[in-house]
Amino acid sequence: MNTTHRFRRFWQFPLPFLSIPLLLGAFVFSPCWADSTVRNALLQAADHEASGQYVRERFLSLMKKPFQANAREKVLILGDSHAQDFVNMVFESGHWQGYQISTRDIPTRCQPVLGANAATFIAVQDKTFCAEADSLEKAQAQIAEADIVILAANWKAWAAQELPTTISHLKLAPQQKLFVIGRKSFGKVAVRNYLRMTEEELRNVRNKPDAEQEKINGIMKTGLDGNVFIDLQQQVCGSPSSCQIFTDNLQLVSFDGGHLTKEGARYIGDILFRQTPLGQL
Repeated sequence: MNTTHRFRRFWQFPLPFLSIPLLLGAFVFSPCWADSTVRNALLQAADHEASGQYVRERFLSLMKKPFQANAREKVLILGDSHAQDFVNMVFESGHWQGYQISTRDIPTRCQPVLGANAATFIAVQDKTFCAEADSLEKAQAQIAEADIVILAANWKAWAAQELPTTISHLKLAPQQKLFVIGRKSFGKVAVRNYLRMTEEELRNVRNKPDAEQEKINGIMKTGLDGNVFIDLQQQVCGSPSSCQIFTDNLQLVSFDGGHLTKEGARYIGDILFRQTPLGQL
């Protein structure tokens, strides 16, 4: 094995395997580096295990929480880890305080879908798993109780195409509000590279989302009513082909390109509740 090949294989390991001293070495010799607050936040984001726990924790604490029969608004959020991100957006941005919030975990492999064709798209190796997992069908009774229903997922193209059928099968009452949160991607996050940059360079970093992003959000935008579909990518990035990876105060939005840091959840939550129909609730 030649030296070049060994180097390439080493950097295929995720950031959690990199030691803090090694990461620190990326900026020790950079005279124009950003301040310590930015550096420390980047190092914390490099710990994917801790960041992933943050994404999950609040959502899991609310999973299948029964609604109480009182006047408070009832919100049901269904989906995968992108639904977990949405829950964090709500709480970090301080919205829906006093609302009853419950969650349902629908794995990415299964997708939040309903209808006769739903099961036909699931991969053969996932059919048993998805039959045992939670689903929109199993959540129907709780969906009927909710005042606000949120579907959020790392959407696949087939599920995006099936959304009009899925929504019709939800059989929502006229007074119920439905929102479908679009797919999001912040491209490849390279913390070690960011540690070498100045503040000015960080402000100008824009990443290319994954290849499927524009296609899938396009399907959703075409097939759904504008008051239902929340185009997160457009609202946050302003473009389907590139997106900033830092907030205005130079906090990393996503630690892995798909899921949000605490600062990213607050940043995006503020945008969505200010600029979309979510803010009218």
